[in-house]
Amino acid sequence: MSEDREPVVDTTAAAYVYMQVADHVAWQIRQGRLQPGARLAGERDLAQEYGVSIASIRRAVAELRERGLVTTLPAKGTFIAESRDESDA
Repeated sequence: MSEDREPVVDTTAAAYVYMQVADHVAWQIRQGRLQPGARLAGERDLAQEYGVSIASIRRAVAELRERGLVTTLPAKGTFIAESRDESDA
């Protein structure tokens, strides 16, 4: 995937949809479109935006947490983590 263009989630591709969503959000973070401390949209909004199930969004957010790119606070939401090199995760 090219770093200079926005990737697109393809629900017909052989790749896991949740991983495509996670990669897209990670790309937005790298491009500076999502700033540290910013609140990620809610699960339903993200599911609608990407045209995928809420379960796929939950798995994508879990993947982003494992990468250290987001932090989820119960009853508050999911937030972009402070700047960190994704390769450290």
